[in-house]
Amino acid sequence: MSDWPILSIITFLPLVGAVFVLLIRGEEANVARNARWVALWTSGFTFLASLMLWVNFDNSTADFQFVEKAAWMPGLNISYHMGVDGISMLFVILATFLTPICILSAWEAIEKRVKEYMIAFLILETMMIGMFSALDAMLFYIFFEGVLIPMFIIIGVWGGQRRVYAAFKLFLYTLLGSVLMLVALLAMYFDAGTTDIPSLMAHDFGYNMQLWLWLAFFASFAVKVPMWPVHTWLPDAHVEAPTAGSVILAGVLLKMGGYGFLRFSLPMMPLASETFAPLIFTLSIIAVIYTSLVALVQSDMKKLIAYSSIAHMGFVTIGAFTFNQHGIEGSIFQMLSHGVVSGALFLCVGVVYDRMHTREIDAYGGLVHRMPGYAVIFMFFTMASVGLPGTGGFVGEVLVLLGAFEANTWVAFFAATGLILGAAYALYLYRRIVFGALTKENLKNILDMNPREWLIFAPLVIVVIWMGVYPVPFLDVLHVSVENLVNQVETAQAAAAQAAQLAAN
Repeated sequence: MSDWPILSIITFLPLVGAVFVLLIRGEEANVARNARWVALWTSGFTFLASLMLWVNFDNSTADFQFVEKAAWMPGLNISYHMGVDGISMLFVILATFLTPICILSAWEAIEKRVKEYMIAFLILETMMIGMFSALDAMLFYIFFEGVLIPMFIIIGVWGGQRRVYAAFKLFLYTLLGSVLMLVALLAMYFDAGTTDIPSLMAHDFGYNMQLWLWLAFFASFAVKVPMWPVHTWLPDAHVEAPTAGSVILAGVLLKMGGYGFLRFSLPMMPLASETFAPLIFTLSIIAVIYTSLVALVQSDMKKLIAYSSIAHMGFVTIGAFTFNQHGIEGSIFQMLSHGVVSGALFLCVGVVYDRMHTREIDAYGGLVHRMPGYAVIFMFFTMASVGLPGTGGFVGEVLVLLGAFEANTWVAFFAATGLILGAAYALYLYRRIVFGALTKENLKNILDMNPREWLIFAPLVIVVIWMGVYPVPFLDVLHVSVENLVNQVETAQAAAAQAAQLAAN
């Protein structure tokens, strides 16, 4: 594998597919059909290629693997530098896994400008993979911001009635934080003389500088997670986005903020991370409890699941800032599990929306009588969202709570209340949609899931059970990289404490 630029192939293969889709000509119906197939085959091959990373990955080292480096802007000491470790490799596979599922889910739902839609999705995939693989801070920033462009177009063109409002709200919230992040990257460049991420991890930024850098990065990553109180763009974006847009937004794009904390904030600014950890815990607990209560009173299915995503991501940020093995592994595992489960829940909403063209909860009821297959699938992913043992959600939440208990008992206690509230809103939604008498006339002729929809859900079910029943392959990939990250943070914090003690004496 060392002779192959495997990361560049995986990153830019979707972009090649987008060019092929762009070149398709002919009658509109033929163009749409061919665009769908090219996008599906391209994303499918990209996923298979990404599995080669896992097959050839060495779990025994924390070093970056499959590294590619080439001069890009040598005068500025900025290079094209790609590579993955145990943390980022799994996020690359998450992105490549969900993209073909998203394209398949839009097979019939997207009828207008199909060619442009597929191009946008393939470009989005390239940006996501590049962002998780970049080992140069400026390259990371380009991919990190590049994700916003196709997502803005997907929501703004193929979204609901308020799509333009939702797209601009997403853009403006993200842009504000990203500008501050760019300023911080420039400050790091002038201090360290490089934008190389491994070099920046080894560089010793002063404590005062770490504080300012941490706040600048926090402004960007907190919006992406999103953390309370900068979360208000997410429900609007989810409600207005097409189903596949919601899947990729919840499944991958929300993970960019959590990944950013683990790649930049903790290893490069460990002292500032320790200083601001109580702030993270406070905001995360508010997110877990407050957004769970808000989810309980929603009348729109998508908006309820959107608020549940904010609550689940609160667990992610709690785990990341526990600075221990259990918490950080749980944070990453929770991101991966949530990516699959929340994506599946949005697909469940899409199944009934495609038939009834409404997401209002009161418009449904008694679907089990007409759609028993759908009722089973919806129940499975509802239970996975709640954290039922045997599903991936359970493993992530248990690890986060273990890490939180090691760090602060009260944080673990308040975070655990989210499990109870999560069960409340998830089961309340399920009962109103699926159970009860079938009284509404327009539901009496509704059809159960078709073979294409079963094909979409099958891999998601398999992965959720795999993660819940046998999580070892995932945790083995993570373990050494997370252990190295924890050691980096603890070493920096111990050195600072020793220096402070010597100064006091």
